[in-house]
Amino acid sequence: MAERSTAAVDVADNGGDQPLVADAAKATADGVDTQNGRAADGPMPEKDGERRNAASTAAPELHSGHKLARRYRLEECVTRLDGFSSWRAVDEKLRRAVGVHVLPADHPRARAVLAAARSSALLGDPRFVQVLDAVEDSDLVYVVHEWLPDATELTAVLASGPLEPHDAYQLVSQVSQAMAAAHREGLSHLRLTPSAILRTSTGQYRIRGLAVNAALRGITSDTPQRADTEAIGALLYAALTQRWPYENDAYGLSGLPKGVGLLPPDQVRAGVHRGLGELAMRALANDGATASRQEPACTTPEELAKAVAAMPRIRPPEPAFTPPPEYQQTTYQQGSYGRPPTRPGAPVTHPIPVPPPPPLQSRTGRVLKWGVAALLIAALGLGSWQLADTLLDRLKDNSGSNGSTTQPAETGDGKSTKQSKPLSISSAALFGGDNKAGDVPKAVDGKSSTTWITQVFYGHANFGNLPRYSEGSGIIVDLGSVQEVTGIEAEMYAAGHTAEILAAAPEATSAQSLSDFTQTLSKLVKTAKKLEAKPAEPVKTRFLLVHLTELPASRDGDGYRGGISEIKVTGLVD
Repeated sequence: MAERSTAAVDVADNGGDQPLVADAAKATADGVDTQNGRAADGPMPEKDGERRNAASTAAPELHSGHKLARRYRLEECVTRLDGFSSWRAVDEKLRRAVGVHVLPADHPRARAVLAAARSSALLGDPRFVQVLDAVEDSDLVYVVHEWLPDATELTAVLASGPLEPHDAYQLVSQVSQAMAAAHREGLSHLRLTPSAILRTSTGQYRIRGLAVNAALRGITSDTPQRADTEAIGALLYAALTQRWPYENDAYGLSGLPKGVGLLPPDQVRAGVHRGLGELAMRALANDGATASRQEPACTTPEELAKAVAAMPRIRPPEPAFTPPPEYQQTTYQQGSYGRPPTRPGAPVTHPIPVPPPPPLQSRTGRVLKWGVAALLIAALGLGSWQLADTLLDRLKDNSGSNGSTTQPAETGDGKSTKQSKPLSISSAALFGGDNKAGDVPKAVDGKSSTTWITQVFYGHANFGNLPRYSEGSGIIVDLGSVQEVTGIEAEMYAAGHTAEILAAAPEATSAQSLSDFTQTLSKLVKTAKKLEAKPAEPVKTRFLLVHLTELPASRDGDGYRGGISEIKVTGLVD
């Protein structure tokens, strides 16, 4: 490991009286500006007040399947920006998924990225996504880090709603403590966005990109501790309100109304925990302004962590418990029928047991028993004969000349019965724009591991607000012939799409434009990981459209990206 370089990882003394100059209100997803709304992979223009080192070197020409050091096989490019690219890859030696940042060795930020990665690796704090390798290999520099497949970005978590007070408390507590430990070792983040926070399946929060994300983008700050503290305050504000605490929309969240300034969380959403709301304001308002009480502003992660620790602990919500129904005593009780209820305090009397009547021992009783037995035997014989006769008649009706079944069962109206089964998909085509049409077959190949993924769009979730995507995008499914569709399921690339499922008219011989799909199978909604449609009655159609109108934030926060992993269709089959 190389010696830690504080210049490379944007370390500065905790001092200065000037507020943080980065204008967070002008940031889009993950803080990356757009180029006139275009979905571009080139370098972004500089933001006002944020120091960026210009990078003119183009990103390396790599592709899926390329191997680094004969070990790391690149699988999927998740970011291509500003002369570097980020990939999901496989470490073939240890057989595990990893993440890889790649940039040319002559990139002006290559040395800073290497120094930042090695410094971050030396920290060894499990609350951060660990850097596994940092290598300069001939003409490339690459950084390998952990990949957590069971973790969920905070961006996706907030897409479904604000966090419960206990979850928000855990978020600010864990992140502030982790960043306080990092700053004690001379490391800062400067890119603490919702996409940099991962929540594991156990409820723990992990931070990725410590020092490295800022070094990749050439971001520095004169007051790194105040910058990270304000970023944690923004995360807490978003967790409480599901709104971004600046005027511009970002990370799939709506911004605050323009011209009103920074509103306290309880004025944005009802029911916000008062203590957490005030804490968010103390971290955000570094000039000393607070929500309601004149508490000092938190200017370092250490101060914020202490303020969280001083709060009364917020306990998790009690698990929902449904008590069993009360025992209902029956009206009839042996030995008490017809008697008045016992008065309170009266002695309890137990009824005298009545012996059962003696069995039928007389001659008449024996005759009666034998008669009843004979009747039962006769009834059983008659029933068995009728059942056998009915079965033989059915076999005759349903069998051919050789005795084998040749015809399906029929309903009372003469129509053959049908069952709902998976339908085969003849082909699939892209709808709208030029959104990686070559990958469309991956969405109907029967494998969830392969995915059609859109390119990255910047500035607007509706495909960058580009004219050729004015009707959205998606995938058109061709069933080959008109079928009676009973259901369709689309497994999405990520949660947070705005999508619907449409069907063409049964007489349509082709369907390409949005006007061709006249039948609505599901309403336009913001989706979870799956989008399903189950019409009340079978829908006759040949063409189906999984229609996307807005995309979720990209997994690394740079713009918006969506996709479909698999489409399954069911219908009535003879």
